[in-house]
Amino acid sequence: MAKEDTPSTSKDLQELQRKLCLLIESVQNNSKVVAFMKSPVGQYLDRHPFAALTLLVFVVMSAVPVGFFLLLVVLTSLAAFVGVMLLEGLVLSVGGVALLCVLCVLGFVSLSVSGTIIVSYVAMSSLINSWLSPRSPRADHFLSSRNRPLTQNPSGDASRP
Repeated sequence: MAKEDTPSTSKDLQELQRKLCLLIESVQNNSKVVAFMKSPVGQYLDRHPFAALTLLVFVVMSAVPVGFFLLLVVLTSLAAFVGVMLLEGLVLSVGGVALLCVLCVLGFVSLSVSGTIIVSYVAMSSLINSWLSPRSPRADHFLSSRNRPLTQNPSGDASRP
């Protein structure tokens, strides 16, 4: 039974090796890879395969922690943004309610002050008008009669004419 699986397995391995060679060849012929291999860093890594392998393993292994860190940064920034928006909304709501209360109190105070001023104006104006207005003829007669000298009536009473 092991002899039957061997020819099939070797054909699968040969097919896999052929596909891997095509993949490596396509990577090596890529224009960006060719440009990198012509750079000083690429030439250094080509001459020092152990350093290239170490760098490759480091990059692959550090991808997961760096990815988690970047995810943490994005989620923290998003949470901070949402938190700031909620906090700003709360502050604006409380400020708006406080402003509404202050404006209502100011409206009540302004109505009270206006009413007091109007009542004072009416009272003062009526007092001033009554003091400074020309007197009626009857009042003038009364005042002028008080200043006349007393005369004797035939009945013997002293009165003012």
